[in-house]
Amino acid sequence: MDTYLLPAAMRELPPPWHDLTYRRSQALEALAPTEERREQARQVLRACLPDRRQSVHDWDEELRDFYDDRDDHTLDEADAWLTRIMPTTSQVTRERVVQVVGVWADMGIPTVPESPTEHWVDRLAAEWAASVRQSLAYDAFAFIEGATTAGLLNDAEAEDAALLAAAFVRVGVAVEAAVRVLVSLGRPRGEQALMELVRDDEVRDFRPYVRSRLLGLRRSVYEVRAREFPRDEEPLLPEGLQGLPYSWQNDFGWGVTAPDSHSLARARSALEACLAVERAPDDAQLCSQAPADCSAIAEVVRALMPYPRLVTRERMNEAWRECQSLGFVFQGMDAASFAKIWCTRIADRVTAAVFRWLADLPQGGGAAGDKEPAVLSATAPWAAELAERCARCGSAVQEAVWFLHRTDDVPGSREALARLAFDPSLPVTTRNTAQDWAP
Repeated sequence: MDTYLLPAAMRELPPPWHDLTYRRSQALEALAPTEERREQARQVLRACLPDRRQSVHDWDEELRDFYDDRDDHTLDEADAWLTRIMPTTSQVTRERVVQVVGVWADMGIPTVPESPTEHWVDRLAAEWAASVRQSLAYDAFAFIEGATTAGLLNDAEAEDAALLAAAFVRVGVAVEAAVRVLVSLGRPRGEQALMELVRDDEVRDFRPYVRSRLLGLRRSVYEVRAREFPRDEEPLLPEGLQGLPYSWQNDFGWGVTAPDSHSLARARSALEACLAVERAPDDAQLCSQAPADCSAIAEVVRALMPYPRLVTRERMNEAWRECQSLGFVFQGMDAASFAKIWCTRIADRVTAAVFRWLADLPQGGGAAGDKEPAVLSATAPWAAELAERCARCGSAVQEAVWFLHRTDDVPGSREALARLAFDPSLPVTTRNTAQDWAP
């Protein structure tokens, strides 16, 4: 007796949902998103939702790489046999999977063993059933997303769609399509669901993706806050940085700022201010997450405080709370430590930007009509000392050393490079960087 691989609710899906061939997508594109059709799409999702977390596999990567090097469509043909033998959900059975395996063996698919065991067939059957669930769920979520974007869902439908989308993310099926529906629902319903998901341990490996889409919804909130003038807020950066007009969005770059006496004085003031910022310990860690997650923390801080003048105690506390609400776990760190780390990082970025600008100054005269020509080497008497100090404290080492190299026609810069290159008290990376450019 044959064994069904899908539950009765999936086997009994109405057309076009029961169709596993390309014709389903064509039929869905032609369907108007009426209330009845929207309910039907949600019913499909309820039928496809597994009761536990799923693992949906594609073809073995080594096998795919092998066939991708050939100019044929062997894998496409092998895939097609699945829906030829099982064109509808009611026909997804173990016996039919065995038939497909026989066809694959005749095709010479290398992953098919000479004598497939019961266990091997069962595993393949389970993966095919999971793939069918995922494919149907993707189409159902896409149908609902289109209706949501068109503003057709009422409150009850939106609530049901949000619950279903969150449930699919938790079991790891059709995750991207489910998250897109939550994003299309917007604030507050979709945002709230995403916030709950990003803090849910069940989400695990999908958390970075969920968080990235949630950040997209939250960005408008950050932008509104960034436009607010910091009245009665405690600045965290020295005065020499608060007046900088350059944005973190452009990495605090000075662009085509004219090298006149005013801008040079501003550059010197900014570097001195950066050196005055209390540095966080070298081993301070923002989070125990992946680098991509630490980049997401930076996105929050940057969006709330795009300019140095906006770096205040109040906004750092807001960024700290926001990151916690986004599911970040900070081990042994409080809001004050968080602020210290980010003030250090902002100062380092500004330092790097200033030295990049100084290093790019022309070797000739400065702006037309300026009484103080901005010759690159003319900045060395004061900038070389600051560059050495920055490199010694680990701030923008690459940029500081590069500036010293660019001005090594000046004795002060050459001497600073030599000291940095051979000072045993400095980190090896700093010494090596200086040695690369020492004359």
